Amino acid sequence: MQRPSSFKSKLSSSAKLFEPDREPGSDHRGTLLSDMEESAHRREDKKVVAVVGAGLVGALNACFFAKRGFEVEVFETREDIRKAKVVKGRSINLALSHRGRTALKHVGMEDKIVSKGIPMNARMIHSLSGKQSPIPYGKKGQYILSVDRANLNKELLTAAETYPNTKLNFDHKLQDWNAETGLMTFGRPHGSKTQTQADLIVGCDGAFSAVRKQFLRRSRFNYSQTYIPHGYMELTMPPRNGEFAMKPNYLHIWPRNTFMMIALPNLDKTFTCTLFMPFEEFEKISTGDEVIEFFQKYFPDAIPLIGAATLRRDYFRLPAQAMVSVKCSPYHIGDKCVLMGDAAHAVVPFYGQGMNAGFEDCIVFDEIMNQFNEDFSAVLPEYSRVRVPDDHAIADLAMYNYIELLISNSFGFFLVFQVTFTRTRYHVAVERWHWQDKVINRGLLLGAVGAAAGGFYLLIKNPPDINKLAITAEKVWNKMAALKTPPSVGAASQI
Repeated sequence: MQRPSSFKSKLSSSAKLFEPDREPGSDHRGTLLSDMEESAHRREDKKVVAVVGAGLVGALNACFFAKRGFEVEVFETREDIRKAKVVKGRSINLALSHRGRTALKHVGMEDKIVSKGIPMNARMIHSLSGKQSPIPYGKKGQYILSVDRANLNKELLTAAETYPNTKLNFDHKLQDWNAETGLMTFGRPHGSKTQTQADLIVGCDGAFSAVRKQFLRRSRFNYSQTYIPHGYMELTMPPRNGEFAMKPNYLHIWPRNTFMMIALPNLDKTFTCTLFMPFEEFEKISTGDEVIEFFQKYFPDAIPLIGAATLRRDYFRLPAQAMVSVKCSPYHIGDKCVLMGDAAHAVVPFYGQGMNAGFEDCIVFDEIMNQFNEDFSAVLPEYSRVRVPDDHAIADLAMYNYIELLISNSFGFFLVFQVTFTRTRYHVAVERWHWQDKVINRGLLLGAVGAAAGGFYLLIKNPPDINKLAITAEKVWNKMAALKTPPSVGAASQI
């Protein structure tokens, strides 16, 4: 397919789009108008999709749309991370599971990404005493993959760029867009501007989405964001004698009631350790000695693995980062714009489903495109109807799972399996989980009733000695009263 010439034109920050007293083509404003008319003529044959955001979901979406034959323009605020000396942004390691792998498979990228991941067959729980206890994720042979965020993003961008009908535009910051016409205005370095028109705008620009700002101006759009009181900080566990310092095929977890640390393996034999803790606890630690004292108290087995000198240095390298959960609905405006990934549903990282849910957005949209023959006026509302309840369910589940990770270390196998190793809709998996809990609780209740009935039958058949029963009851009552009444000093001395 031969790609038509670009339909973008630059516009100075002080210029207006239309100037009635000038002929088209007489200056840059007239040129912009004629270019737009020409681009509209060219687009009669093939619709143009503008993907805003070249992160993980944006880059994958570009592949999906390009594969369908659309003219795809990707716009990213940052520079090209494949050329950047320092990659800015989040760096929490990612856990790739079935939903994400299925999306990658749709665009022929699964094998390449999996080959650069490290299988994690189970969680490894580290107790305060140093004891390690594995908890499998699923059945034998099932695993999730530890993948590097930056590398995955680079691979997806390169894959998108291989399509001749795709163009990547970096250093383009979205400033405004029109929901009726699809006209977008981007700020460029040094103050210049560019305007582009598209048939469909796909907002994949993260939790603080510029695309979503237009949604907030409209009625009947629901939006909420919640910052949790915990932040996160990343530390690196180096190799030991050229090998992993811990067993590599596990997601290591140190749960400590109100905070925790996790560690995921990397291809270079390091582990990326992430400490999750309330911000006020981070702020209490202000010196290298206090860092070591804190780790000796709560993570003593990690000190020799990370290194005391490294801990003293890296703890203060960057401040703790915040985590936000975002919910909104609907995900679309008319037939012109749709939100996906964190722009639609940012989740806290405690179920390992943030990226997987974003990747699944791409598949769900693609499936609905098939269902409605690529008719955006039908596809977009159906996508909102189908996807909103699932994304809200995983957002809630991620919040809930943080408490589980911190305190109980209990992981419902049934729910984990459905979320991690199937494409069961998130809200359906949660409903089944609640149903299962009800069945179990009813089973326990029936068991208790059966035991009571059996006991009652035995009492009738073998009546007890009332005097002995009275003594026993009196002792029980005294013990209960002792539990309710705080002991005095004298009483304490008698224990």
